[in-house]
Parts: sequence; structure tokens; C-alpha cells
Amino acid sequence: MKRLVLISIVFLLSLTWLQQNARAQKPAKDAPNFVLIIGDDIGADDIACYGNKEVKTPNIDRLAKEGLRFTNAYVATSSCTPSRASIISGRYPHNTGAAELHTVMPNEIALFPELLQQAGYYTAQAGKWHLGEPPKRAFHKLHLNQKQNGNGGEDMWVTTLQERPKDKPFFLWLAADDAHRPWGENPFSGTHTPDQVTPPPYMANAAPTRADMAKFYDEVTRFDHFIGKVEEELKKQGVLDNTIILVMGDNGRPFPRAKTRVYDSGMRTPFVIKWNKGITKKGAVSESLVSAIDIAPTFLELAGVKSGPNFQGKSFSVLLKNPSQPFRNYVFSEHNWHDLEAMERMVRTKDFLYVLNLRPHLANSDPGTSTTPALKDLQNLRDAGKLTAAQADIFLAPRPQEELFDHRKDPLQLNNVAGQPAYAKKLEELRKVMQQWQTETADTDPGNLTKDWYDRETGKALETKGVRGNMPGGEKAISVTAGGPF
Repeated sequence: MKRLVLISIVFLLSLTWLQQNARAQKPAKDAPNFVLIIGDDIGADDIACYGNKEVKTPNIDRLAKEGLRFTNAYVATSSCTPSRASIISGRYPHNTGAAELHTVMPNEIALFPELLQQAGYYTAQAGKWHLGEPPKRAFHKLHLNQKQNGNGGEDMWVTTLQERPKDKPFFLWLAADDAHRPWGENPFSGTHTPDQVTPPPYMANAAPTRADMAKFYDEVTRFDHFIGKVEEELKKQGVLDNTIILVMGDNGRPFPRAKTRVYDSGMRTPFVIKWNKGITKKGAVSESLVSAIDIAPTFLELAGVKSGPNFQGKSFSVLLKNPSQPFRNYVFSEHNWHDLEAMERMVRTKDFLYVLNLRPHLANSDPGTSTTPALKDLQNLRDAGKLTAAQADIFLAPRPQEELFDHRKDPLQLNNVAGQPAYAKKLEELRKVMQQWQTETADTDPGNLTKDWYDRETGKALETKGVRGNMPGGEKAISVTAGGPF
């Protein structure tokens, strides 16, 4: 108990130093502006410049040609609330106090937009929020009215840019509702047709699934359209050249074996940066591993604001000048409660992905989408005894406690090689890396995790709905500043 109190005191003192230090700073005369654009439920596989030949994303594709595209960028969790909490705090989900869906970070967690604000930046938000009350303090202006933000969440983006004070550098957090379910009519409805869509092999290649995906792509295209509008406004205001535009997603697509999962289909995010003044190699591609928790220290460094010890991520600013330079050896991600009980941990290297499942007796069901056509088609194949091994994955229980995938040979991560003798050394290596990360970041299995709120087969609410258990990490993890192996 005394040790926990001491750790908390040290953490609060370091946070106080961090905030006072930011107040004492002023942005450099040529400090860049920042526009962070976050898509909802959009993974790297859902953008044309990442190899998807079916979706239409001309604006993001153009940003990639004029800027820098990262091919190995990962979110810290494939779940909306905790993913955004990790981005804004530069911390792993279990270190934010908000590791589960619909939970809220405590006030003592430092936020990088707040430090930019204290250093003289104007900060504003428009679109989807999903972060609760405490982080609102980091913004001068918030546009949270859903009707004003529109069905896709983007209608106030340009307005937010227009209403900024013109005598300050600025940071904008622009977050879409696109492409979150349920789908609705939009100006791009019908842009993609079911006959143009080919589902991945772990989904059913059936007409309802293809139609479901076509509507999803229509919303991805609307998201892309508004990105173009933001860039147009930046150019009109004469600030485009010194504005850093970063486009990313909060988690994978809302389809089976993607959203919430720790495979690349759930965690790998589009990560496109355009900065005319700072990126010299236009159209370059960086294969370096990057985590969403690295955004906070990167933006602070580029703004000339000291980030202090709170942020577990590291600045990747060097990659903007030299995209081919190695950066991380490891990226870590989490799967915690998202409608359903879960506790998985992932470590990704350039060539391998290791998964530790601390609830192997549970199926990795598709949360929040039990009534969707994509899942219904898989259930129909299951009931007819026609599932392939890849399609059966979401129904499998018990599951392996450990999984290892050789990304060089298996980019879709369908073949678990953890039990093969040829991979025994790599398995042991990544197992130790995972153990080190969990120890250094105070990741814990509390036992009494939040249980399922919905029936995994029908999606109907259970009596346990609304009852919270204990989150991984707990109070101790909130005060941890170590980021684990890098």
C-alpha cells in the first residue's frame, strides 16, 4: 500500500511538472499546425492506397502520394473508447484507467492537446467524441451536437477550421462517425455495388455479406470526401504547407474477425501524413513499426513542447525525414471488454505476431454485430456444416492460449504455428517479450473482468448488462510511466 501511494505521488509530481513546463513554453514562430483525422471502424485494408482495389478513397490516396504512408502502424486496441483514450494520452489502454468500451479516463491522465493548449495552441474538436467528460478540458472548442455534426460526423469539420483564431497555431481533433454501423443513406450510397465486392476468406462470400460490405465502403468514401474538403479549406486559408494532416482509424472494420481482434485485421490502421513543409520525400512509404501511442510525443516534439515522463510512446518524427529508418522492434495491443468479456494481448514484430489469450475458454465472438448480414451468413454456413477453418474462427471455443503467425508466409494470419517445432525459439522469445511488457506496464488479470452484456449468438441483452467488473491494470497501472520493450 505504501509503495502504491509513493508511486502515485511521484506520478502526480511528474504530471505537475509536465503541465507547468508546458505553460512556460511558447510555440516556435514556425511551429506546425496539426489536423488529426480519425475514421471510425476503418482499418488499413479499407483504403485504396493500402491495396484495396474495390473501395474509392481518392483524397486519402492523393495525400499518400503527396506525403508519407505508413504500412505498419497499429492502434493500441481495436475498440473505440479505449483506442481514442490511448491516442489522446499516449498510453496503453490498461494504463489510462479506461481499458474497456464506454469507460472514462481519470482527471490525472495528461493529454497531449492540453499541453499544446497550455503552450499557446488553439485546440478544437468536431465530430464523434466517445471520451467522456475529463478530456474536454484539452479543447477550447468542442462540436458535440450530433445533429450539427451530421450522419457521418463530418459536417462541422470545415466550420471548425474557419472559426479558429488566426493569430495562433492550431490543433484539430476531427473524428468521423463514418464508417460505424448502422449504415444510412448518404450522397455516396450506391458508389459500391455488391458484385464489385470480394469478402476476405474468413468471411462468407454470400450476397448479403457483399451488400453489407458495399454499404460500408460507401461510408468510407464519405469519410474520404470530407478529408478533401478540409484540405481545400487549409489551402484557401494559406496554411496548408505548414499543417500536418494525419489520417487514421480507431480500429478495424465492423465485421467478423476484425473489430476488437488483435490480428492485423483489427489493429493495423491506415496512417497517412501530409506535411508539405516537413516531408521532403513525397509519396514515400515507411515500413517501420509505429504505435498509436507514439502520436502524442511526436506532435509535442514537432511543436517544440517537452512531453515529460507521462507518455509511454516515443516520437517517430525522425521517420518524416527518413522513412526507411528502423524505429520500433515491437508493437503491443490489447483486447479487453467490448460488449463481451475478453482479455487478449498481442505483440507484433515486422515478421511475426504473437497472441496471448487469457480467456481461452471463450469464443472470440463478433461483438455488437450479431444481427448483421455478415455474421448471419457465417452462422448459416456453420449450421449447414460448410464453414472453412478460417470462417470457423469466431465460433471456436476453447481457443489456443497462445498463437503465433509468420506474417512473411501468412499475411492474413490464418495459420497458427505456435505448436510447430521450427518456431519454438521464436515462440519463446516473444513470450518473454510479452511477459516483460506486462510486468513493466503493470498489466494484470483481475479475475473478475466485466462479463458479457449480450448473448453471443442472438445479441440480446443479458441480466449482467450494466454491471462492471475490474479492469486490467487497475489503479497501479494509471501511475506507471514505463512503456515496456521498444
